[in-house]
Amino acid sequence: MEKTVYPYHLHPDCPDVRRLADNPAEALLRAEAEVVAAENAAEADRYRRLEELEEAQQDGRGVTRRTFVAGAAATATALATAQFVTTSASFAATKTGTLIHVFLYGGLDGLSLIAPDNDPVLDRARPELLLPNDSLALGRGFKLTSAFAPLQPWLRSGQLGFVPGVSDERLSRSHFQAADACNLGGLPGETGGRGWLDSLIDALGKGTAFRSVGIGSTLPRSLVGNNGALSLNNVGSLRLAGSERQREATEKAIKGLFTGINHPVEDAVQAGLGALATARRLAAEPYRPAEGVEYRGVGSAFQTLAQLIKGDANVRVATVGMGGYDTHENQGTTNGGQLYRRLNELATALAAFFTDLGDRAADVTVMISSEFGRRVASNRGGTDHGHGGVVTILSGRKLAGSLLGAWNGLDSLDSGDVPEYNNMFNVYGSVAQGRFGLTNAEVDKIFPRMKYAPMKLYA
Repeated sequence: MEKTVYPYHLHPDCPDVRRLADNPAEALLRAEAEVVAAENAAEADRYRRLEELEEAQQDGRGVTRRTFVAGAAATATALATAQFVTTSASFAATKTGTLIHVFLYGGLDGLSLIAPDNDPVLDRARPELLLPNDSLALGRGFKLTSAFAPLQPWLRSGQLGFVPGVSDERLSRSHFQAADACNLGGLPGETGGRGWLDSLIDALGKGTAFRSVGIGSTLPRSLVGNNGALSLNNVGSLRLAGSERQREATEKAIKGLFTGINHPVEDAVQAGLGALATARRLAAEPYRPAEGVEYRGVGSAFQTLAQLIKGDANVRVATVGMGGYDTHENQGTTNGGQLYRRLNELATALAAFFTDLGDRAADVTVMISSEFGRRVASNRGGTDHGHGGVVTILSGRKLAGSLLGAWNGLDSLDSGDVPEYNNMFNVYGSVAQGRFGLTNAEVDKIFPRMKYAPMKLYA
């Protein structure tokens, strides 16, 4: 076969590639796209004449393997910036619904959220932190802080429930270690540093690039792994780097380099371009929540999720983080207290979110947890790090009760802490299993080195 000489230089009309974009990587990407376009145009007739002979060396649609390899190297930085490379992206989802994990950083005092009523242990250990008389009644002799009053409609309809005494023997009293283990679903050495929600995505089958989303400026450890989760503060923040006038050219260059190459990365890029198009569509007009709904504080994160869910972005798992729960002092369990205010802000946001979703809320489950609970005894102003926390579940599907899981009282404490009556990862797994209809074997794979024991959480 005659050797072909390619006479083309990087963008012959503009030898200084830095003029193509402010970012050097994007400038090279666009220049490489120009090379591909020039080569394809010049070689079109030759490809037609030698189609059969070339088939073993070409991918079939006009981009040489030599060009593909060069293009892949040139675009790596831009694709990473766009946050949409995923080796298993597709536009068909096999599981339905959305699971949102809300993580309360700092260690929530679960006994200031829910507590057994008229408990003598609590009367002695934390007299100034008892839940007051305006608390809401729960099942099995428990009561709920009035800070959660905005969620009373869902409590009455059986869609709001709480699991007490939640912990795991691998959790320490260190914020960093405990939060890390909670997000990974075990210790780093057990999980390989992969987040439990990313492992969950494996069981959900293929989906769009929006199938796993972290609301915030950084991706939480729970979404780190193999499936290319997105992290964004709002829908409009999902865009290619560079100025507005340059983005269209960059996107066109990416599409030109990675279309028709008969390679797995093509699916990833197409999913990413689809995500960018979806984000542009949703951000084109200001989001208008349902009538009467107003988002405040942490509610802005839930507004973004509502916009994605109602905009058919096919979100399967998502995360929201909220800080301010490390209450060593000035904790408070009444209106005006520090912890009361945080819990009320969260409950108000969740009420707005489920109201905004309307009928779509039927397919959404929100799970709220923290890295650990706190000690039963107060320090006369707040509480110190402990165990035996509370997991809250707000679901479009009816729950098995308002107080879920095992509870054997506070007569025998674990070194001053609420005992582990319900394993944290069994709770996580049971929430996910009920949301997505997973088998026990599928849940087992999400949490390495532990045998999953399902819990009855749903009606």
